[in-house]
Amino acid sequence: MKKIFLALVLAASILLCGCSSEADKANYNMSKQADYFESERKITVYNARTDKIIMEAEGYMSISNNSNNELVCTVRTGPSQYKMNYIYLNEYTMYVVEDITGTHTDPYHYKLYFHTSILPSVEVKP
Repeated sequence: MKKIFLALVLAASILLCGCSSEADKANYNMSKQADYFESERKITVYNARTDKIIMEAEGYMSISNNSNNELVCTVRTGPSQYKMNYIYLNEYTMYVVEDITGTHTDPYHYKLYFHTSILPSVEVKP
């Protein structure tokens, strides 16, 4: 009885795995790879009203969205060191994530750029 049940479970899992396309499998595998900091990515955040770049980040990172309408970028910066960045998204911002794996050999490569030409001036009081 156990052998028949195991055979049915195995057959069902093979059939279910066969339903997805090769692209679905590749997307799943690449997402998993990125979550383990094995894929270098570049994020570009745009102001959708002005077409200006607001910010860019690149490195080995995992990306997710949270319930506060933020893009959460977790970046590995050392063997057991991580940084977490939050990018607030609204109706006037959009982002693009590029997979740029293979362009660097440093597994802790990390860059963050702010394009300050479009940020408002801030007055600092002592």
